[in-house]
Amino acid sequence: MIRLLWALSAHTRYYLRRYMPTNIALDAIRTRRGLKWGIPAMLLAVPYFLAANYCITLIEDGGPGWLNLLVLLFCWNALKFLIMGPVSVVLLIRARVQEAVERRRTRRMNEAQSVEYPMASVA
Repeated sequence: MIRLLWALSAHTRYYLRRYMPTNIALDAIRTRRGLKWGIPAMLLAVPYFLAANYCITLIEDGGPGWLNLLVLLFCWNALKFLIMGPVSVVLLIRARVQEAVERRRTRRMNEAQSVEYPMASVA
């Protein structure tokens, strides 16, 4: 029984990760090229919060109860984008530091090789 639940949750996670638009966007932001878009992506939280607010207004005016699920979904997606902004900044800083260290290491190795073999650079 637990194995069945585990497999079902794994397949559900795979499906949501692969096909839901917000997850696709967040995965694109987590790439090295997409890290610069983390802060602007935080602005996508605004329409989600507005949609949640609109659904809450409809519910309070006697709308159907299933709109509560949409409110939950809109708030969840908005929070994902809000959190991704600062996370992408941290990831971008970490990537730039690693790239700088790698460039420095490569430069030192090239300088050490040119010192060992001074005639190799002339030829």
